[in-house]
Amino acid sequence: MVDLAQVREAAERIRGFVRRTPLVAAAPTKDAPGYGGPLTLKLECLQVTGSFKPRGAVNTLRAMPAAAAARGVVTASGGNHGLGVAYAAWRAKVPATIYLPESVPAAKIAKLKSWGARVVVDGAVWDDSNRAALAAQAREGLAYVHPFADPAVIAGQGTIALEILEEAPDTDTLLIAIGGGGLISGIALAAKALKPAIRIIGIEPIGAPTLHDSVKAGRVIELAAIRTAAGTLAPRQSAAINLDLITRHVAEIVLVSDEEMRLAARWLWFELGIAAELSGAAAIAALQAGRYRPRDGERVCAVVCGAGTDGIDGFV
Repeated sequence: MVDLAQVREAAERIRGFVRRTPLVAAAPTKDAPGYGGPLTLKLECLQVTGSFKPRGAVNTLRAMPAAAAARGVVTASGGNHGLGVAYAAWRAKVPATIYLPESVPAAKIAKLKSWGARVVVDGAVWDDSNRAALAAQAREGLAYVHPFADPAVIAGQGTIALEILEEAPDTDTLLIAIGGGGLISGIALAAKALKPAIRIIGIEPIGAPTLHDSVKAGRVIELAAIRTAAGTLAPRQSAAINLDLITRHVAEIVLVSDEEMRLAARWLWFELGIAAELSGAAAIAALQAGRYRPRDGERVCAVVCGAGTDGIDGFV
């Protein structure tokens, strides 16, 4: 299991290798995103590679014995985790192989290659690509970096909570998108350890309610199909470590549609000039669509977790 001490160790380990991203007030705005109260945005879309993922990837590689990664690292990704691993491997001067599903945009494939990674497209969804990555691990003797179920990855993502609560200790509620659950697992465990009264709200696509359904069932379930364009929020199955942390620390998981994420991405672009992908806009979508309704005066922080243009293509 992962605890606050491991998150603090991760913060020291990744210092200088990742950015301390801005925490900004949403106000003033022309149109409030469904909530006119105190709202801050943690802009992980401005992180190196464009998402929060390098936090966990760098922590994992720097905690790993050098000999373990000498032959290279391998992972499967919806795009952002792959970029984080490619960056971490580039810093460590070891080869990286990234398996991707067919849904990953060409721009992310090009970006991965620009970080020096070998890219293999295999499978319709992340779960298919992950099976191929695990086969490559066994076949080639590579070090595998899981995108969400690795304690070192979870601890790295949890460093976001340290930054938020250091700058805004009066925050009442955190809104966090959920893919496999690594981001919300890390942030939730650290935030609740620092401030037990804080509320953690998760957001998933209606077309990929992986953790929503798993929490409801009380066990890790596998979705029969994925029906969302938000590929970075779309594994068919999470893992026991994430389900346990989410069950213990997350107050509620709400679901948003692709169109609601698209409208939220356009709000971020219009109001702040931030190009967020659909997953990066999910937390704003929860407010804007009324899926989460804060109390009057509730101090809310939304994590804008990834950059991209899939929400604003054709809008600008």
